[in-house]
Amino acid sequence: MPSTDPLISIVVLNWDGLAYLPACLAALGQQTERDFELLLVENGSHDGSAAYLAQAGLFARLGFAAEQVRVLHTPTNLGFAGGNNLAFASARGTWIATLNNDTVADPKWLAALLAATVGQPAAVGMIAGALLFYRRPQLLASAGLALYQDGLALDRLAGQPYQAGGLPYEVFGPSAGAALYSRKLLQDVGYFAPNYFAYLEDVDLAWRARLRGWRCLYAPGAAVLHHYSATGKQGSPFKSYQLARNRLWTIARDFPSSLLRRHLPSILAYDALALAYGLAKGDSALVRGRVAALRSLPAVLKQRARIQSGRVAGIEGQLEGWLRPPLGVSGNLRQRRLADELAV
Repeated sequence: MPSTDPLISIVVLNWDGLAYLPACLAALGQQTERDFELLLVENGSHDGSAAYLAQAGLFARLGFAAEQVRVLHTPTNLGFAGGNNLAFASARGTWIATLNNDTVADPKWLAALLAATVGQPAAVGMIAGALLFYRRPQLLASAGLALYQDGLALDRLAGQPYQAGGLPYEVFGPSAGAALYSRKLLQDVGYFAPNYFAYLEDVDLAWRARLRGWRCLYAPGAAVLHHYSATGKQGSPFKSYQLARNRLWTIARDFPSSLLRRHLPSILAYDALALAYGLAKGDSALVRGRVAALRSLPAVLKQRARIQSGRVAGIEGQLEGWLRPPLGVSGNLRQRRLADELAV
């Protein structure tokens, strides 16, 4: 690599992902776009990942130049948010790509993300890639983020047939499992909220960026295969707790007051149904997560004041239009069944 700063910094966070890490790294070593550095965050794993990464000549065998890779070690698990933030702080790229360790990127993934930025307005600071279910690669796991009036945030087009062709088009924001962010955007709105630890930190970041007038495109050709929920485990108490807590945090931090007032009935209705469902299924973590969010509300409201004071985006023309009508009970159950069926 040249001595100048790379165009792109790829950040891969690893926590106990040794089963998936070799394939992930091998795919990155075969990328057709070569103007990048790889920042690999070894996030306090206990499964032998650190020893694997310490092998002499590993990255050269996988197709990387010696100066192209930096491994950052943390003594404890900082979570998805904190681990990525550690890499963001030392990344040298104009663009910063985030990639899950349980993915296998198409050789043209990075080139397709970068191509989507060419000729775009300066406000385009996020690019969403296409995540495909590893077990069913003909189906999308995510084509960016879809937001709903009841505060729900889901992966766009999950379960729909994947179509690689077509030009990039605008979506609300990217799933951080395979995304590209501009350095300028991160400098403007900040990194992932570290207290989220895991889940919905990408939704919160997309909201904060949108409030500041930033935009996102979906690049259909930027594809990665994804072992869905390999780390957090679909239906686990950990995931239920994190999603329940972080959902309320995101609504409290990011919904402008007028949208919050307008859609509060839908937000409360969703949470009432979710609580009823969780109690019926014996999912106490879902309840504990919401209780934790409410207990921390004074601190979250201080964060909200800071976030909302920087808003430049209009409500009707730039924000309201991204909120879809609620899915309802049947729609939410379909989403849950899909995730259960296609998880690792």
